[in-house]
Amino acid sequence: MASAMETLCGQAYGAKQYQQLGIHLHSSIISLILVSTALSLVWVLLGKILIFIGQDPLISLEAGKYAMWMIPGLFAYAILQSLMKFLQSQSLILPMLLGSFAALCFHIPLCWILVFKSGLRNHGAALAISMSYWLNVLILAFYVQFSSSCEKTRVPFSREVFKGIGKFFRLAIPSAVMICLEWWSFELLVLLSGLLPNPQLETSVLSICLTTISLLYTIPYGLGAALSTRVSNELGAGKPQAARAAVCVGMIITIMETTIVSTSLFALRRILGYAYSNEEEVINYVIQMVPLICISVIMDSIQGVLSGVARGCGWQHIGAYVNLGAFYLVGIPVASVLGFVLHLRGKGLWIGILTGSALQSALLCLITGLTNWQQQASNARERIFSGGLEADGLLK
Repeated sequence: MASAMETLCGQAYGAKQYQQLGIHLHSSIISLILVSTALSLVWVLLGKILIFIGQDPLISLEAGKYAMWMIPGLFAYAILQSLMKFLQSQSLILPMLLGSFAALCFHIPLCWILVFKSGLRNHGAALAISMSYWLNVLILAFYVQFSSSCEKTRVPFSREVFKGIGKFFRLAIPSAVMICLEWWSFELLVLLSGLLPNPQLETSVLSICLTTISLLYTIPYGLGAALSTRVSNELGAGKPQAARAAVCVGMIITIMETTIVSTSLFALRRILGYAYSNEEEVINYVIQMVPLICISVIMDSIQGVLSGVARGCGWQHIGAYVNLGAFYLVGIPVASVLGFVLHLRGKGLWIGILTGSALQSALLCLITGLTNWQQQASNARERIFSGGLEADGLLK
């Protein structure tokens, strides 16, 4: 949901409407705290929910306990994302980098202590994540409050903040739908793997695959965030050709990045499993999955950058429709058939979701290629100065 800030703040900054950024920041924090409160209630009941839908009881109870220990981190993450999007839209990257680095240096020894020395094990990992998030929040909040770089965009709390909540939600909801529809499809694979024979092996391997692509996805996601900032700033400034040029440069960099990463991952396929497990059965299964993971990395790199374009333009609702069709009308059904009907197990589930990912990337490429950038610049100016959130005229 915080991705709405990339559109609102990025375009406002490009148009030099600096006070709007501060209002959007307060509106985002309030909105996301309300949403996190509702989500925390779901997390409290997560263990029972997983058992109810047929998951392994032992795995479900452990996951439920882990989620409860993560609840403090949920609220920290909501605030952190708002602060990061606020700074990102102004190209203030260094404070985010230093804050993340400080949190990482704090997190590694803290996680080791809480997991291995305190006896909390998995619960200690969740607590360490929560504490690290809060440290990062404090660092960035201190920077926003006292840095001269944020002087123009820092505003006092006012009634305008509450008026901005509705505007935020109108973009935040399709933003969340766009991102969650994709991410939940991968999480659904893990849930489906729990229904396969030998669920411990299947869930372990698919969780390793999911963790691997999540780790590698941070690279194209970062490129997409940079592209979102450039596109939104240029559209807000009324420079459609500069926005189009930024997209072209971003795609060239993405192709280079995904070629290097996918090739390196394939070369390391025989040792990747050892990073997660010392069980030979799991390691051998991971070796079989690596070629599919490499293709997923390529698809994720393309869509990750193009999703950044979508957020910069403000047509998240188009991305939501694309993800709905690609993953839930194609990917998940194909995965279910391959995994359960044709008995390809976890490999079949991953091939199915990969099919959806390939369709998603193709559709986003088509939409981006047909985008009318002059119209997008006009939409951005209307959104900033008239409060309009329409994205009519997306295509020529």
